[in-house]
Amino acid sequence: MASIQWQHLESDRDLDQAIQRSHELPVVLFKHSTRCSVSSFALRVFEQQYGYESGQIEPYFLDLIRHRDLSNRIAKELAIHHESPQMIVVKDGMAVYDTSHSQINAEVLKNYL
Repeated sequence: MASIQWQHLESDRDLDQAIQRSHELPVVLFKHSTRCSVSSFALRVFEQQYGYESGQIEPYFLDLIRHRDLSNRIAKELAIHHESPQMIVVKDGMAVYDTSHSQINAEVLKNYL
């Protein structure tokens, strides 16, 4: 199992870079609420399932308690409804898949490689 090398989304610049990176390879955005046990469980399961190597997909992590402004911007720019926890796959600057809560599954990412 590959260890996730998270890129942290902490600024508008970080988000811009993530969206730009999606033109080179798929990007997964994981929005996590550090105050929510459901979100913690979803993150733990996702990390256990994750088996992708560097260069296959670029994983980004957003602590939405600390960066709610970025979460709102993601929803607006990618035209998706805000959820928490939430997993969003971005390709070519567009959200091609999003899901939340118990539906979060790292296995689905293989469909976007």
